Amino acid sequence: MEQERLTAQYRNHLLQIFQAALVKVEGAAVVSDWLKANPFEGPLHLVAVGKAAHSMALGADRVLGKQIRKALIISKFGHLDDDFCRRRGWQGIEAAHPVPDQNSLQAGRSLLDFLSADDGSSLLFLISGGASSLVEVPVAGVDLEFLARTNQWLLGSGLDIVQMNRVRKGLSQIKGGGLLTRLGDRSLYALAISDVPGDEPAAIGSGLLVPEADLLEQLSAMSLPDWLQTRVIAGLAQRTDLPDESPVLQIVANLELAKQAAAERAGQLGYPVTLHEDFLHGDAAETGLRLAAQLQDGKPGISIWGGETTVHLPPEPGQGGRNQHLALAAAVALAGSSDCCLLAAGTDGTDGATEDAGALVDGGTLGRGTLAGFNAAESLAAADAGRLLEASGDLITTGPTGTNVMDLVIGMRF
Repeated sequence: MEQERLTAQYRNHLLQIFQAALVKVEGAAVVSDWLKANPFEGPLHLVAVGKAAHSMALGADRVLGKQIRKALIISKFGHLDDDFCRRRGWQGIEAAHPVPDQNSLQAGRSLLDFLSADDGSSLLFLISGGASSLVEVPVAGVDLEFLARTNQWLLGSGLDIVQMNRVRKGLSQIKGGGLLTRLGDRSLYALAISDVPGDEPAAIGSGLLVPEADLLEQLSAMSLPDWLQTRVIAGLAQRTDLPDESPVLQIVANLELAKQAAAERAGQLGYPVTLHEDFLHGDAAETGLRLAAQLQDGKPGISIWGGETTVHLPPEPGQGGRNQHLALAAAVALAGSSDCCLLAAGTDGTDGATEDAGALVDGGTLGRGTLAGFNAAESLAAADAGRLLEASGDLITTGPTGTNVMDLVIGMRF
């Protein structure tokens, strides 16, 4: 009983540490802080796109208020406050993620219409992860069916987010800097919450405002199916009017800020902290096994990692996402241990095509899953970690977090 009580306490501390990271990079807070330090003058038109769009727009409204003459907010289903938009007279559109839908195309048309109404006001763009799926104006010859097929393939391909977004740029009129051709001569300001390695501006939201100079070369070197490679190269051939320069994209929150906040909270709780600098990438299951081994071989305390792993999906994947996959693999390595637990979760509050952020596993996870009739090896092979972790009581559900700075993995040895 004492061991169970201690494990519950330690699990609670991991959740507190994760929550502290989310608070630090929450969209409304980071945008309002930046705008207070960098005041604007005159009227503005606001565009916010991404999973954190509503939160970021709320931060702008707190500081700019009536300076915002009109606004367009595009976000994921369930991430937008329709009542707030109506009260402010703002246009709000919800679309699908991670695979675009008809609303994504409607959002693209609405965005172009919004930008065509030029009264001389400056433009403020607020961009966060998820924009690649949520808004689209495809190149000629590409329809919604092809976009959905492409994104389904990308999600199971094992490619990282930068590579996936390069492919998306080749199919889009507005990504890869394409939106710059629709802005005219208006003053432009852009703030972003980064969900990509190295905070590369051209990769955030597939670079709506940032061209990628060597995009054709990069895509030509990628190993893509013939049906996709041909269409992507043809799509790029249509892009002949991109400007040479792009605006400065100011990063207001990123993974490092979240990791530092997690480390600070862990220290406040009295734990020694190891903040790992290496960026997590590659296969999620292999990463989970490796991190579990590091925990078991390390000293007591908190270990913090960040990044974004990948999963090669079978033809008919089950329930789960890369964080649940990583966590279940770690649980296999931790099975039977009484002194380790590990949390893996997306900072946006979602993991794959689920409404769960990830999972928090310990030495008893595998046993609880087995009692419920699940086999961990089979669950991993079927990309179905979520059902086992649901049965074991280890899923983490936060709802929309108002941010998106990739994934956090927080381990504890006690």
